Amino acid sequence: MTNKYRNVKTVVDGIHFDSKIEAERYKVLKLLKKCGNITNLEVHPKFVLLKGFTDNKGKKVSQITYSADFRYIDLKTNSDIVEDVKSEATEKDKAFVIKWKLARYIYPEIDFRVVK
Repeated sequence: MTNKYRNVKTVVDGIHFDSKIEAERYKVLKLLKKCGNITNLEVHPKFVLLKGFTDNKGKKVSQITYSADFRYIDLKTNSDIVEDVKSEATEKDKAFVIKWKLARYIYPEIDFRVVK
């Protein structure tokens, strides 16, 4: 099945990925984990960008989250790394750009990376 960016959804190890490229990156990260280069590999970690709240009219507003593709610890640098696999087109998606900026601001201790 393809979407507006012509990505082909793919399943590896029972995990659903939005594209073949994202699934391939997962395979590489699994190998890096097996070799002892990275640890704590997470797939599709979520980050809260804005907690839910009740507005001044009593209406509940749901939280805003950012879901990355991967998160892991690089054992060579002891860095907490979050990756998002993007093409040239998906990297320019307006919602992604806003959430990406907010995540980097709210979580400055994390090394956020776009992988192409």
